Amino acid sequence: MSLIRYGTLRRRIHPATVPLAAVAFLLATCLPGPARGATEFHGRVVGIADGDTITVLHDGRAEKIRLYGIDAPEKGQAFGERAKQFTSGLAFGQTVSVRVRDHDRYRRTVGEVILPDGRSLNEELVRAGYAWWYRRYSRDRKLAHLEQEARDAHRGLWADPHPVPPWDFRRGGTLALTHS
Repeated sequence: MSLIRYGTLRRRIHPATVPLAAVAFLLATCLPGPARGATEFHGRVVGIADGDTITVLHDGRAEKIRLYGIDAPEKGQAFGERAKQFTSGLAFGQTVSVRVRDHDRYRRTVGEVILPDGRSLNEELVRAGYAWWYRRYSRDRKLAHLEQEARDAHRGLWADPHPVPPWDFRRGGTLALTHS
């Protein structure tokens, strides 16, 4: 028997309890909870933060959604306002499906957003030239193909001869003039 002390209180536990408690703790902390385990949910888009971040009502609360696999220009960056307007035009006020992929370090849900007509908001932003395929976090070859098509057609931000990726912009890289 092991002796565990809780302040001045002492309690004996059976040795077989320790491994069982460790397994229970690991399962409780490592496995996703009910909300995190949901692979898809539906809700109304109630906010647009920027081109690749929206707010969707989910179970009566506002939930930030970071669009999976893409990176749109930042506020204050060339084409940042246009990307936000494009996202708003397609999604604001619509009831969408969110296919949850992950949660990021800011606790946002990361997912693919499916519009009422069945199109992917993520793909539409890349197709229109208002977002990059985010190679660092996605291996989605369809996004890669859509980005190349937008580049070749000089759509959206690809009309700029030297577009600055948002990941460089955030690090303070070469700043492009705002083309809003």
